[in-house]
Amino acid sequence: MIIKKIKIFFLLIFCINSVSYTQEIKPKLNRILFVFDASQSMLARWQSGRKIDIAKKLLVNMTDSLKDVENLELALRVYGHQSNYPPQDCNDTRLEINFLPANIAADMIKGKLSMIRAKGTTPIATSLEESAKDFPDNNSRNIIILITDGKEECGMDPCSVSRLFAKKGIILKPFVIGIGLDESWKENFDCVGTFFDASNEKDFTNILNIVISHVIDNTTTQVNLLDSLNNPTETNISLSFYDNFTDIVKYNYVHTLNNLGHPDTMIIDPVLKYRVIAHTIPPVESELVTIIPGKHTIIPIKTPQGKLEVKLKSKKNYSFLVKKIGSNKTIHVQDINTKQNYLTGYYNIELLTLPRMYFDSVRINQSSTTTYSLPPPGLANIILPSNGYGGVYLKQDDTLEEIFKFNGDKSQYRLTLLPGNYVVIYRSKSSKKYIYTSEKLIKIKSGKSQLIKIY
Repeated sequence: MIIKKIKIFFLLIFCINSVSYTQEIKPKLNRILFVFDASQSMLARWQSGRKIDIAKKLLVNMTDSLKDVENLELALRVYGHQSNYPPQDCNDTRLEINFLPANIAADMIKGKLSMIRAKGTTPIATSLEESAKDFPDNNSRNIIILITDGKEECGMDPCSVSRLFAKKGIILKPFVIGIGLDESWKENFDCVGTFFDASNEKDFTNILNIVISHVIDNTTTQVNLLDSLNNPTETNISLSFYDNFTDIVKYNYVHTLNNLGHPDTMIIDPVLKYRVIAHTIPPVESELVTIIPGKHTIIPIKTPQGKLEVKLKSKKNYSFLVKKIGSNKTIHVQDINTKQNYLTGYYNIELLTLPRMYFDSVRINQSSTTTYSLPPPGLANIILPSNGYGGVYLKQDDTLEEIFKFNGDKSQYRLTLLPGNYVVIYRSKSSKKYIYTSEKLIKIKSGKSQLIKIY
């Protein structure tokens, strides 16, 4: 009976855990804030009527189409509608409809727009600044859609405001829909956000649909890490997706191939444009990537790799520096007796032994291992008569290269040296004349230990 109860208990625990692990992650709430231009210039004629009337009608149609979208809240901010111009009122901006579920907000936005009259100035920067405060929190995808026909009229910088709040993670890069803008003004909006130029009513409708698709459509991408033959076979590389607008990293993940051997698919936010960094050695950056909403985007990055290994049998753990040819910058520090992937190409290696050893123009080939094997070092036990100065020098033909220095603080040294010919030069710390300098030629053999006494 007891055993049966125990089995039932563990079965319940298993079931509870199974439910918790199989629950889907709740998608982020989408919030769209429409920022509507009701400045005096919106009274101008455009296509079939006045700009403001056409913009109101099309925006109402759009909000009506969003009523049945789940996980979506809408809000409306208007500027230029409270104070007549002149005089200029640069604080003329107001949140008219707070965030509510789309099915409720749509009718309220429609009612509010019907009462809006265009009469004021164009405080775009102030409106964006206040818009960032309209969002209840940063836990949702916070989207601003600015609909305007004019440029900033109050001496502020909309670009700086937009970028600041995007960097803080309060809003994503805004969408700007220009209604019949003067050609000379269009470039002013490129830095504010993703700019769309609506030169006619049909364009405006299409643009609204495109913008909304960025918000509500599921969008996927995959990164193809290409080998030397341009096949997507490379994998197990860390990837970072940077928002090109703020230069802030938005996604990090380790690339993998799925069960079919194809690059895995990830869900991505199509609102932003991205730079993708593949953290190979050295790193590789993609071209600027534009994600198409609702579609699958493939991002190719050339990352052909091979392995590098330096073998050295030694009790001491050595490392070596790897540098690209033509550069003194170290791109990686690798331990001996390990294998590491590098992009195919040529590198210089500096082994941190005594003495240091160099390998120039080391070639890394696709999917193969470049290996260097070195003979084991020897051990030199150096005993000096007393503390003194001098050092150990590598002897190559008729030249000497100092590889270790005596600083007058010890009389015994235990050095691990590569096989070769060396000279020990020594003068006692207490000796005040150069004639008391001693030198001794020694030969270090691979894997051997030597006692070296200097008299």
